[in-house]
Amino acid sequence: MNIKKIIYIVLGCIGVGLGAVGAVVPLLPAFPFLMLAAFCFAKSSEKLNNWFVNTRLYKDNLETYVKGQGMTRKTKIRIMVTVTILMTIGFIMMHRVAVGRIVLACVWLFHMIYFCFGVKTLKLEEA
Repeated sequence: MNIKKIIYIVLGCIGVGLGAVGAVVPLLPAFPFLMLAAFCFAKSSEKLNNWFVNTRLYKDNLETYVKGQGMTRKTKIRIMVTVTILMTIGFIMMHRVAVGRIVLACVWLFHMIYFCFGVKTLKLEEA
């Protein structure tokens, strides 16, 4: 096994761990960590990828998005609230860095537009 696969496996395991914590802790988003895990496992090992794709964590948080179907309203709101809180903290801490504040505001705005208009909202019966 080469070093690149080992790095992908380690990053995938870290992503699963943080994603599992994020599924329980409201302030930590699970979605980006689970996306990291999905990417890393797909690059590293077919066996790990198959295991991850069949976990409840994947099915509850990523499956519909990866298939291009969208996300539930609850998931979208949870992601947007978390990002808004974290970006607000960064925005406040950068009170002397105008360029940093502008960058954060642009990233936050893009994020809100993407999740409102770029990601389809599923009804509960579709999910």
